[in-house]
Amino acid sequence: MKNWFTSLEPREQVFVAAGCAAIAIAVLWFALWVPLDTGHKAATARVDAWRMSLATLRPMKSQAQAAAGGRPAVSGQNQSLVVIVDNSLRQRGLYDSLQRSQPTPSGTGIRVEFESAAFDDLMLWLGDLHRQYGMQVESGSFSVASAESPGRVNSSVTLQR
Repeated sequence: MKNWFTSLEPREQVFVAAGCAAIAIAVLWFALWVPLDTGHKAATARVDAWRMSLATLRPMKSQAQAAAGGRPAVSGQNQSLVVIVDNSLRQRGLYDSLQRSQPTPSGTGIRVEFESAAFDDLMLWLGDLHRQYGMQVESGSFSVASAESPGRVNSSVTLQR
C-alpha cells in the first residue's frame, strides 16, 4: 500500500491523504463522540427529572414521617376550630351547604350541620381535616336530602381535635 501511495502524483497524494483524514474524523465522530454525547444528554435529562421529583416530594416529607408514626401531620394548632372549619369548607365548596357550626361544651371539638351537601365533597372535606389538622369524627349522622337530588345529604358531624 505504501508503494502504491508513493507512486501517486503529489497532487493525488494530497487528495488521498485528505480523504483518509476525513474518513478517520467521520469514523471517530460517529463511532465515539455521538454515542458519548447522546448518553450524556440522556443522563442529564434523568438527573433533571430526579431533581424535579425530589423538589416535588420534599414538602411531603413531614406528612410521610408523621403517617409512618401512625399520626397525621398536624398544622394549624393555634387556629380556632371555627376558623379551620370555615376556611376548609370554603376551599371544598361546601360553605353554601353549612347550616350551623358551634363548639362543643368541652371546647376541643366542633359540631357542624349541613343541609343538602354533596356526599362525596363532604367525605373529602372530612379527610382533609384529618390529614391537615388531625381532627377525628367523634359522631355523625347522615340522611338523604331529597329524592330529587341524588348524592346530596343532610348531615350533622361532631369533630374532635
